[in-house]
Amino acid sequence: MRQPTRSVFTASEVRAFDRRAIDEFSIPGIRLMHRAGRGAFDVARSRWPNARVLSIVCGSGNNAGDGYVVAGCAKDAGFDVQLVPVGDPRKLVGEAMQACRFAQARLGAFEQQLDGWNVGGDVVVDALLGTGAEGAVRRPYQAAIDRINEAGKPILSLDVPSGVDAETGGLLTAHPVRADVTVTFVAAKLGLVTGDAVDFVGELVIDGLDLPEAVFDRPGVRVMDGAGLATLARRPGAHKGDFGRLLIVGGETDMGGAVLLAGEAALRTGAGLVTIATRSENRAAILARRPELMVRGVEGPKDIADLVERASAIAVGPGLGRDAWGAGLLGAVADAAKPMVVDADGLNIVAERDCDLPSTTIITPHPGEAGRLLGETTTWIQSNRPEAAARLSKRKLSDVIAVLKGAGTLTARQGAVESVCLAGNPGMATAGSGDVLTGIVGALLARGMGPLAAAELGVWLHARAGDEARAGQAGSLIAGDLIGALRLTA
Repeated sequence: MRQPTRSVFTASEVRAFDRRAIDEFSIPGIRLMHRAGRGAFDVARSRWPNARVLSIVCGSGNNAGDGYVVAGCAKDAGFDVQLVPVGDPRKLVGEAMQACRFAQARLGAFEQQLDGWNVGGDVVVDALLGTGAEGAVRRPYQAAIDRINEAGKPILSLDVPSGVDAETGGLLTAHPVRADVTVTFVAAKLGLVTGDAVDFVGELVIDGLDLPEAVFDRPGVRVMDGAGLATLARRPGAHKGDFGRLLIVGGETDMGGAVLLAGEAALRTGAGLVTIATRSENRAAILARRPELMVRGVEGPKDIADLVERASAIAVGPGLGRDAWGAGLLGAVADAAKPMVVDADGLNIVAERDCDLPSTTIITPHPGEAGRLLGETTTWIQSNRPEAAARLSKRKLSDVIAVLKGAGTLTARQGAVESVCLAGNPGMATAGSGDVLTGIVGALLARGMGPLAAAELGVWLHARAGDEARAGQAGSLIAGDLIGALRLTA
């Protein structure tokens, strides 16, 4: 991004800001369109300084208007311009028509082109479909998208890659424009930073169009950061009892590694005492690897009653399995109504047995687990991540904190998305990564953080560790690399 951003907004919210700037702050719409087009042209020149020919592909709405301004600016700057109007220029209205005339005054007359054109520029500017696009992409537009993608040239998308839903992060077509750079206007859109959209946005540049701060009359979705780190500082006279007791429950036969990873992550996140309740056969291996952990072999709920009583917080799910052993342990800790994070098989048991969870719970599903909890397909979850996160937080009206993992991890509470994580990388999609997150979040709960704060800081610490681990790792990441890269300083 060109500049740090503290919030992102839905596409409909951004359109409301744009309208407010025009109606209440008396900024002409055509002026905003010229700012957008000139800003996008500046991005093209800075990213591809050797380019001398631009191919600009325009649709039929305001997004096309931005493209026409780019065309006029490029011509004024001495560039050669190939202008491809896929939408009929004669049907443009309002500011888009004015922008079209701006381009015509510099390039001469041009007509709609549906077939018989090929990309001739050094860089392609995608101005086909904007943030208001919905429904399936129509044939002439899909044909243009395919030509843009097949040309093998760098692609700059205006506001949103055509075929991406800027509201949800879903896709309007199986094959959207695959941009190298997307310059988005007014503010960052939520749908550009979460879900399947992130595979098509490329580098995201935010151009605020110099709008006054007062235009932004709602807070949007917060971007997670390390603001809570200061609360983790230890006073000189501290002792381990000051940092809480975390109980981690899981590790069915042959799955002891999951609770080990969660336990190591919890220790590195500063939990004072960490106890693992697991199958007896896992005990020796866990203690051999990490003697700082306390480990109890358990056969059923009666074996953990005292551990639950003493725990400041509980993490349940890593390697838990879905059989009676795991279900019994989950029920025992849920009945205690203590601060708790539930992940992995804990969530699968909740989905299969239609369990409820106390309101102090954080759930951390990946898209597949989220689909099972909501009775939806994974495809639906990925196409509707904000709605899915919001629904997860209100499942059975228990008001849990929901963390929907994946690119652009979302947190939600009480039926509304609260925050999004912009850190992290694809290397974190590896076995055990979620167990590490469970341990981090559990430790923060044990240290006294509230559920929302623990969820947000935990996700951010996990993502930052992933980025730092990837920077220092030539091969593929493994979950243990994230633990090694964890740090609790800014």
